[in-house]
Amino acid sequence: MELWTEIRRKVLVEGVSKRQALRQYGIHWETLQKVLGHSSPPGYQMREERPKPRIGRYLERIRQIIEEDKSAPKKQRHTAKRIFERIRSEGYEGGYTQVKDAVRTIKQLTREVFVPLVHRPGEAQADFGHALVRQGGTLRKVVFFVMTLAYSDAVFIQVFEKICIEVVWEAHLRALEFFGFVPRRILYDNESVLVGKVLRGRDRRLTRGFQELVSHYLFEPHFCLVRRANEKGVVETMVRYGRQNFLVPVPEVHGDLEELNGPLSDRCRGELARRLRGKPATKGELLKEDQEASLPLPAAGFDACRKCSTTVSSLSLVRFENNDYSAPVRYAHHTVVVKGYVDRVEICRADRRIAVHERLWGKEGVRMDPVHYLALLERKPGALDDARALQEWDLPECFGVLRRRLEAERGGEGTREYIRVLRLLERHSLKALTRAVQRGLLSGALIRDAIAQYLIPQEEWRQTSFRLDGREHLRRVKVAATDVSAYGALLGEGGGG
Repeated sequence: MELWTEIRRKVLVEGVSKRQALRQYGIHWETLQKVLGHSSPPGYQMREERPKPRIGRYLERIRQIIEEDKSAPKKQRHTAKRIFERIRSEGYEGGYTQVKDAVRTIKQLTREVFVPLVHRPGEAQADFGHALVRQGGTLRKVVFFVMTLAYSDAVFIQVFEKICIEVVWEAHLRALEFFGFVPRRILYDNESVLVGKVLRGRDRRLTRGFQELVSHYLFEPHFCLVRRANEKGVVETMVRYGRQNFLVPVPEVHGDLEELNGPLSDRCRGELARRLRGKPATKGELLKEDQEASLPLPAAGFDACRKCSTTVSSLSLVRFENNDYSAPVRYAHHTVVVKGYVDRVEICRADRRIAVHERLWGKEGVRMDPVHYLALLERKPGALDDARALQEWDLPECFGVLRRRLEAERGGEGTREYIRVLRLLERHSLKALTRAVQRGLLSGALIRDAIAQYLIPQEEWRQTSFRLDGREHLRRVKVAATDVSAYGALLGEGGGG
């Protein structure tokens, strides 16, 4: 570049002749003309493409293979090496480098170009992503839901066990409550849990569960064309952003996934203070414009659970999603309604909730509440030690002491009486019953009725007052003042000794 500048200065400024410059610098006439005509070297430009006699007649075949690959899974598409092997078996005699260059050129020319879009207030995009979580020391894959408002770029992220209709319901419920309004239109991919059938163009037949969600919130669902996930590019970007910024390093939980969702909500709330490049204000400030263009939240909340009717088995169990949950034994062989939420399973009978369990997400699992079986064990006390529901029931030590003392005093009836004491848990907490049992052991009150007395709320006598309201007949009762002089006479006669 220094020589280039020197030649231009000599000829154009100092007046050195072109012929003299040719002799001085030893360059060709055409090179000098190029130096004088350009302030910097223009670089080499090929006027005509070099002939490729060996690869030329196979270029169309390579284009065909690349085009067919677009409908194949990404992990099973042709590499340049595999294309080279295929066309060589078809008669190609050239080298691998020509094939590699041809593949690169064809892919560059056929790469899709996208149109920048305008995002209006009141529109959202939603999608699911996958991430790894270490739960209880085990590394496992979970899904996370992302909803973002394309105009303000406000985002909401939550982690769940898997993609199912209950998770879709709960995810939308939390997201819309987080934003405080309902976007008028939400863009989705064609997930099978949302779309029952893809019709022509953008028409879709929604699943019943997703239709219930749309009917409750009244937003307009909009779906990408098949294999055109780029149409919801904002949320696609936020899925990557959320994974890389909210879930790195791999998060660790000791209990359920809800341990993650609280901090994730806080992170999303913190995002509202950010201002993105090209935006006139922060996410939180633009969110107000989203709200003005959106729908208000419905007055009634959405019950995000899947309901099914079933019958309680002879083992007092009901089955939901390939897992079993216990119900009180008095409901055995009765029809009940099971309500499955993302975090719990409720069992209802005649509009009354009769059991609640933490939800199982595996297969063939069992959740048994020991209290559900106590009524049956009272009739069959001999099964107490072998009852499956009680095998992992870790009761405070005072319960074991109570049982031993009852059985020592009453034998087999002592076991039955002990079960009657345990049945107090049907109406009282374990903490309250534990205190009552401890007091009973101290006072020697071991039977159920005696221990139950300690569960009755005891009022502080100093804070009680007697009222005559409703007891008007007591107003006629006259109580004479006590003559204490009589007690003095007793003391004078030696009664105090």
